[in-house]
Amino acid sequence: MKEETKKKITDLINANQICLFMKGTPEVPQCGFSMAVSNVLKHLAVKFTGVNVLENPEIREGIKEYSDWPTIPQLYIKGEFIGGCDIIKEMFEKGDLQTKLKEKNILPANN
Repeated sequence: MKEETKKKITDLINANQICLFMKGTPEVPQCGFSMAVSNVLKHLAVKFTGVNVLENPEIREGIKEYSDWPTIPQLYIKGEFIGGCDIIKEMFEKGDLQTKLKEKNILPANN
């Protein structure tokens, strides 16, 4: 991966407490897996940034190399790679995702 792409990914992860690399946007997900993770985060009422990898092929391929994870979506919380759709859904169902958010001091957004 180009150094420029790696820096762009690092900057996105560091600039956002919760960063979801996904296909589409949180408002209009372009795949079921991205929609599932986006919906979990919405259900938990936490503020997150969705990065639409479909808009940038370098980020789409680069994030897979960056995390050493072959699929999208990919969730980062305060710089830590958490996982993809199956892991996020399982963590949510067990309450582990909620615990992780509390440990990272991330509270539901005030709507």
